[in-house]
Amino acid sequence: MSFIERSLLPTPEEIKAEFPLKPESVERKAKKDKEIAELFTGKNQKFLVIIGPCSADREDAVCEYMERLARVYERVKDTLILIPRVYTNKPRTTGGGYKGMLHQPDPEKKPNMYEGLVAIRRLHMRAIEDYGFTTADEMLYPENFSYLSDVLSYIAIGARSVENQQHRLTCSGVDVPVGMKNPTSGDLSVMLNAVYASQHGHDFIYRTREVQTSGNPLTHTILRGAVNKHGQCLPNYHYEDLELLMRLYGERELVNPACIVDANHSNSDKRYREQIRIVKEVLHSRRHSTEIRDFVKGVMVESYLESGCQKIGEHIYGKSITDPCLGWEESEQLIYEIAEGV
Repeated sequence: MSFIERSLLPTPEEIKAEFPLKPESVERKAKKDKEIAELFTGKNQKFLVIIGPCSADREDAVCEYMERLARVYERVKDTLILIPRVYTNKPRTTGGGYKGMLHQPDPEKKPNMYEGLVAIRRLHMRAIEDYGFTTADEMLYPENFSYLSDVLSYIAIGARSVENQQHRLTCSGVDVPVGMKNPTSGDLSVMLNAVYASQHGHDFIYRTREVQTSGNPLTHTILRGAVNKHGQCLPNYHYEDLELLMRLYGERELVNPACIVDANHSNSDKRYREQIRIVKEVLHSRRHSTEIRDFVKGVMVESYLESGCQKIGEHIYGKSITDPCLGWEESEQLIYEIAEGV
């Protein structure tokens, strides 16, 4: 056989029953979800900053990051909404390398999916219960969304997943904002088709059941840059790119036109310090045009306790083991500058 069954995993219902949210956390999340939804529908004029490590590789460092972020949030909450990146699944271009906490709660040990499910749920729950945040994660595996459906306030669909039918259909049944990234090719129509599909209802198979969805009106776009046939990165965060995306939105039957700019990945060519300049340019574009101001709802920034990245096994606390990130001091200063610049 090509598949060797190692164990039977608990269902989402069983995991949620074993690790339930406290009633006060349920209430806190509902309040956060309402505030974030109103940002995408235009009722809330705050600016969204989705910020945190490229990958959530260890609970203690991610929680220290969120503890620091919570103190900063108290100073900027009148103008910004901060959502920590707690990305527990990592897409791998070649299939190799660290696939995230779901696969390996300890990056130096063998994969263990049950321990991974427990670890990622516990980490997202700690964000709410200990630091007052609700979190963002990437939907890499649509069938696993149900394990975290009650703790996430934002979902990103990556550049390699955005064309996948199951991702699009699953997002049509999600009740929090979903950001569809442009594919690595940069084709904006692919991203917009994904938004259209997710904003409409569907009938399909999900986790052995026939389900029906009503569509997610909070689905929107994320510009993350592109890669050409020569492997060169092509940014798409400039004023002209934002104007083009606005025009393409206007040609389609889509509700709540909105864009988030991912300041890293192909927009920065993974030169992580360029995120500061890119964010400032996006803020300048918003100040230059009221239409772009209404359209661009926020930015994504990859940030951790220590700047740069390291290899697994180097053991530098709070330093990314995947893509390079801004360090804490630069990140804190950037948040304050965003709050002043919006």
